[in-house]
Amino acid sequence: MISFVKVHACGNDFLILEETVASRNHAELAKKLCSRNTSIGADGIEFLERRSYDNFFLRLFNADGSEAELSGNGTRCVAAWLAKSEGITELTLGTHGGLRTCKVIDATDPLYLIESGMGIPRVMQRTIVIPGVGEVPGAMVNVGNPHFVLFTETEDFSAHGLSWQQLGAKISVSPLFPHGTNVEFVRVNRPEEIEFRIFERGCGPTTSSGTGTCASSTAAIALRGASRELTAIAQGGPQQIVWPANDQEMRLTGPAEIVCIGEAWGL
Repeated sequence: MISFVKVHACGNDFLILEETVASRNHAELAKKLCSRNTSIGADGIEFLERRSYDNFFLRLFNADGSEAELSGNGTRCVAAWLAKSEGITELTLGTHGGLRTCKVIDATDPLYLIESGMGIPRVMQRTIVIPGVGEVPGAMVNVGNPHFVLFTETEDFSAHGLSWQQLGAKISVSPLFPHGTNVEFVRVNRPEEIEFRIFERGCGPTTSSGTGTCASSTAAIALRGASRELTAIAQGGPQQIVWPANDQEMRLTGPAEIVCIGEAWGL
């Protein structure tokens, strides 16, 4: 049996598993446990390795078994669990996308409000060509993992004659991105507020994304004149972004809620 914790951040849900078996087949376990019809169900698994009392490292596997550099929401979910289980309210978590700091600023168990340091974003305007679609102008953004952000003014976030889900699926696996990419469709409502939809690499449409929130905000600030302090609204709810300057770290504040603790059959 495998012990797990399930936590969600604005509906973007993760399983947290202690990393205790080095020979574990992470990819197959992620595909099995994340299945929504035949298992627990989640967008991904955060494998938590304890290197010492206050030294933690995360490996993220998506629902399709692929490994990603990091998840902003997943990292926040782990921070919420460590706050509940061990009383840790400030910590740094290692990921393949770099170190991420987390600070609990409010706790009403099982709901936690957490501010996370998300590194310094990098953004570059780029027009890509997608077969059957044509030229798609947007921006490549890196916040520890890859994103392609495009802007839309449609109510349903459709673009280039396709729904955001259809176009996101095409862009996400385009050969232009050898390792795949997350895709965000952003509408700037006003300088202090953006709204977006995300097609997540290795998972598909999700209700929220921490790195997607940061990537969308980065592009809106850098290319559309949005405020450096703004609210980014996804289907799962709002998160707050502060980016003081281009050469400074972006900070993300949002909720994480512990759903359940349980056991599942492993591989």
